[in-house]
Amino acid sequence: MSQTMTAAVLHGKEDVRIEQLPVPQPQAGEVLLRIQAATTCGTDVKVFKRGYHAKMIRPPAVFGHEMAGVIERVGPGVTGWRAGQRVVPANSAPCGQCFWCQRLQPELCDHFTWLNGAYAEYVCVPARIVEVNLQVIPEGLPFEHASLAEPLACVVKGFEQVRVTRGETVVVIGAGPIGLMFVALAHQAGAHVIALDLRPSRLALAEAFGAQMVVEAAGDVVTRVRGMTNEGRGPDVVIESVGLPATWEQAIALVRKGGRVQLFGGCPAGTHVSVDTQRWHYEQLTLLSSFHHTPQHMRRALDLLASGAVPGAKFIGRTEPLVRLPDVLQELAVSRDVCKIAIKP
Repeated sequence: MSQTMTAAVLHGKEDVRIEQLPVPQPQAGEVLLRIQAATTCGTDVKVFKRGYHAKMIRPPAVFGHEMAGVIERVGPGVTGWRAGQRVVPANSAPCGQCFWCQRLQPELCDHFTWLNGAYAEYVCVPARIVEVNLQVIPEGLPFEHASLAEPLACVVKGFEQVRVTRGETVVVIGAGPIGLMFVALAHQAGAHVIALDLRPSRLALAEAFGAQMVVEAAGDVVTRVRGMTNEGRGPDVVIESVGLPATWEQAIALVRKGGRVQLFGGCPAGTHVSVDTQRWHYEQLTLLSSFHHTPQHMRRALDLLASGAVPGAKFIGRTEPLVRLPDVLQELAVSRDVCKIAIKP
């Protein structure tokens, strides 16, 4: 094994450089992962454009968090894992001890251990992630599909909250990768799915993932979409996966009396939304939000990918070598026509 590796290092705003770095050595409780595939993510594009992530990454640093690979070596004290196993490390692990973890809300942990470093040949997986959030890849599942487990785990958690039942009408606002995952889960649950997006290419993807109807999100969307539902009442469930105050308000306006809204997309800090409090109260609207994932949702996500219930192949627009990552990020910063790009060292 070489003593150096190729890695993509974030140095600042729109400044990613391909460099040669020492191969990290696993310490007590850690495993060294040889990365076989990483997938691009909207969060990574935001980090690229901003030059940092307040919680997870400060430059200069190797970044990227959706990955899958093979254990190259285990550190001292590691049990239950061995070299050669195909695994997906989550990008975090909760502490298990704080107020939130003790109240069975580990996704809100005050002391997460975070993992970045997917855009490289190797990464050391921290001990806490090895202990609670390192997952075996099911047999036959390709690495580039397995690397989708982290975003899918977030979606699985958010989808569980809205309790979709067969025959309900579900509107998904936004047909990016996250929205498409919601479309796939709603379709799998037997719902009638309507997808909204501004881009025809994304709407075509939504149909491929199971949306029975697609709507270009321009003009008076609320009136048009409500008109597609039984007696114009509105959908039973609306899932917002864009992350803008305007689409949050649109989601609330769309839902029927007594319906549920999943405000999944994270809005920019400091922004606000307006809600008709009389409608919220007297029409008994349920407004939900969901952040991050838990180890159990990571396991569930891998099962869904392995079974084909969520078809990983449909997310991957193309594959690129690691050395092209700076160009790929520049492309994704200005275009949203590609769903996911698999990066291979």
